[in-house]
Amino acid sequence: MNQDWQAFLTARGGAVGDDGAARFDTAPADPDCALTDLSHLGLIAVGGPEATDFLQGQVSNDVREVSDTHTQLSSHCSPKGRMLANFRLLRRGESLFLLLPRSQMEGLLKRLRMFMLRRNASVDDASDALVCCGVIGTCADEVLTTRFGRLPQGDNEMVRAGDAALIRVAGPVPRYLFIGPAADARALWAEATAAGAGEANPDLWSLHDIRAGIPTVVPETADAFVPQMANMQLIDGVSFHKGCYTGQEVVARMQYLGKLKRRMYIAEVDTDTAPKPGDVLSAPGSKSEQGPGRIVDARASAPGHWELLVVAEVAAAEGDGLQLGDDGPLLSLRAPAYGFGDAA
Repeated sequence: MNQDWQAFLTARGGAVGDDGAARFDTAPADPDCALTDLSHLGLIAVGGPEATDFLQGQVSNDVREVSDTHTQLSSHCSPKGRMLANFRLLRRGESLFLLLPRSQMEGLLKRLRMFMLRRNASVDDASDALVCCGVIGTCADEVLTTRFGRLPQGDNEMVRAGDAALIRVAGPVPRYLFIGPAADARALWAEATAAGAGEANPDLWSLHDIRAGIPTVVPETADAFVPQMANMQLIDGVSFHKGCYTGQEVVARMQYLGKLKRRMYIAEVDTDTAPKPGDVLSAPGSKSEQGPGRIVDARASAPGHWELLVVAEVAAAEGDGLQLGDDGPLLSLRAPAYGFGDAA
């Protein structure tokens, strides 16, 4: 975590957890308007004259479409087409930045550097140079408009003010991702709390990702899902016209020649045992050696009540039901708000 930012949040009663993000003991579980520290996310900076061309051959989306006003979701896959990491890709000046969980940083940095060869580009950890935080709800709209001139309107749109950026993130509730210098983050945080935003924990941001149907690959789920299994093609996270990248043949074959047998659902369940990413689900009659489904992410929205993203066999999801573990409670499943499109 940026040291100036850490000192600021600590002075406000925040405690930095093992994942690097600050938490507040008195934070409400699901407020209408909130600020969340997102220091559990890291930034990889890819710079140099060949940065765009280099990333174009490494990620699932078309890097050429990233601009000063447009960010995108994307992923880096294994040769077998399974996501090793996914991230938000944005441009700041001449550099491209990948925003992803810090727990995924080391592996992705190593892989990207392995593919550099003689490219005139650089790959660096920029996690502590900039601050990431989230604004959920509308009570800080006036503050954000004053600082940035206007609010980004469409999903993934970005507006800039000096070295700071504000990105609109998809979901049923308006929310914005701030990335910028610590001084700008401190000022924004103070102004937004004065406007009525509560100081919340990073789990709230993840809960809104779940509700929006946005997956996050973590170490427990790395190399588990082809992008389409996690609905990445439905949230503009895959390009099918950009050309070759690692794993592209498998991803394209799934899109044009295969039948998608697994996809991602939003789920809810009541349990006193915390569901975790990577946990295997069960279903009556499933004969899959991989299991009928796995948890992508899970967050509590009330005591004993969990909201989840799960990748599951379509047949199992439409059959007698999926349950936690071998004998746990049944999940209540629904399609994400963006639907399944032609995935069925």
